[in-house]
Amino acid sequence: MRRFLNALYDGAGALGAFCVFLIFVLMILAGVGRQMNWHVSGLNDVVAWLCAAAAFLAMAHAFRHGDFVRVTLLLDAVPPRVRRVLDVACLLIASVSVTYLTYAATSFTWESYEFAEMATGLVVIPIWIPQATFVVGCWLLLIAMVDELVGVVRGEKPSYQRAVEERHAAGDFSSEV
Repeated sequence: MRRFLNALYDGAGALGAFCVFLIFVLMILAGVGRQMNWHVSGLNDVVAWLCAAAAFLAMAHAFRHGDFVRVTLLLDAVPPRVRRVLDVACLLIASVSVTYLTYAATSFTWESYEFAEMATGLVVIPIWIPQATFVVGCWLLLIAMVDELVGVVRGEKPSYQRAVEERHAAGDFSSEV
């Protein structure tokens, strides 16, 4: 199960990265197209949807790899036992919050599908299609949060903490502010 979940998070992160690459390609195409007097206005809609997709699809991967912004000043100053309790409390609060976000996103997107809502920009497609990346990203983040919560409750060190420690051990302090 661990391999499947890690592959799921990594795959979603790669898909998010691919969205960023597509943004790059479309922005270059739009820049060249404007110089060549091509009609490229609709690309702005697609780029906006890809920006949202890149952000939401990569959330679970970023969370698991310690790339979310976290304030660890208190956690670094307390004994390991207290830190574990605080980690569990934070992950529980985060899981509840992400559960609500996931429910709201899923409900919102389902309503768009039910009512056959269309995008209002230059590219007119059913809006639930780009919204689906928001839903998938929320579900993946929820799975990652619950996965992490279960691991910490079992006594494991959080994956995001391990990832940061491994980067620091390798001499990479680029994530430090």
